Amino acid sequence: MANKVFLILVLVGVPLSVIGTMMHWSSIIMFIIYCLTIIALSSFMGRATESLAIVTGPRVGGLLNATFGNAVELIISVFALKAGLTGVVLASLTGSVLGNLLLVAGLSFFVGGLKYKRQTFNVFDARHNSGLLMFAVIVAFVIPEVFSMTMEQTEKMSLSVGISVILILLYLAALFFKLVTHRGVYQTSHEGEEHEEEVPEWGRNKAIGVLFIATLAVAYVSENLVHTFEVVGETFGWTELFIGVIIVAIVGNAAEHASAVIMAYKNKMDIAVEIAVGSTLQIAMFVAPALVLVSLFFPTPMPLVFTIQELIAMASAVLLSIIIANDGESNWFEGATLLAAYFIMGIGFYLL
Repeated sequence: MANKVFLILVLVGVPLSVIGTMMHWSSIIMFIIYCLTIIALSSFMGRATESLAIVTGPRVGGLLNATFGNAVELIISVFALKAGLTGVVLASLTGSVLGNLLLVAGLSFFVGGLKYKRQTFNVFDARHNSGLLMFAVIVAFVIPEVFSMTMEQTEKMSLSVGISVILILLYLAALFFKLVTHRGVYQTSHEGEEHEEEVPEWGRNKAIGVLFIATLAVAYVSENLVHTFEVVGETFGWTELFIGVIIVAIVGNAAEHASAVIMAYKNKMDIAVEIAVGSTLQIAMFVAPALVLVSLFFPTPMPLVFTIQELIAMASAVLLSIIIANDGESNWFEGATLLAAYFIMGIGFYLL
């Protein structure tokens, strides 16, 4: 049923997005159309990556899902940088970290926990990811803020570029570690058990084709979505911070949000956790530094310097998620705890 709804939204939303842009319809109406269209397109990206995940396994599948889920936000952010909206971009990166660690993981634990009393996932991956999360968010994001307090803008950018290059190199090393040199080394006992063989919804070629077409469509819609932010913010009284942290983050990550919850409901917690945590690591260690480097080609470069509120929110989310997930088990109450933290922070950002 849901797939039919998303198909209708795509068939209606994409033409309306083109027509509305050409006819200069109301920014508020177009904002709603663009958001619904991106979410619907994201659902197709999620189904395609789920089909590929069945073929490639949980780790690669989770990585694929996180990558294409973040591709939507990366595209939106590039066009936002082009428009000079660096505040929105930094806020959307914050929103992605909070959304993945608290909203996505929280919903996955909660929904899966309602069906199963106790769910387990790879504790070795959880502990490995914990160290990377601490490094990526608390070390690599907090240090630029501390050191940049006495720096000029050019010095801030030099510091940000240096940190960005290190983050990208370490992220690539982490992928090489997980997928090549130590693949299968830290395997829990239940991972080796035989499971009922699943049949992917789409074949590999069709899934790749859907991903390609959906990504192109998202790129077009995202570019136009960015131009509505200013009018929407003035109309509803939303700040750049709230638009970035909540609106852009939720719309941009809709695909992985849905995929992680579906995986958790099917008791595939390794994939669900890999999507939530893997996506956070990809945002912090690849997308954010990549956007810093891309911003050098635009009139307004973006230093990797967040506000105090953003840093405290991200650090709190990291610490809470590490404490809850480090035992390799989850239940609905732990999911409710993560969701409560997300809503508390959401209220705070709205009232700023």
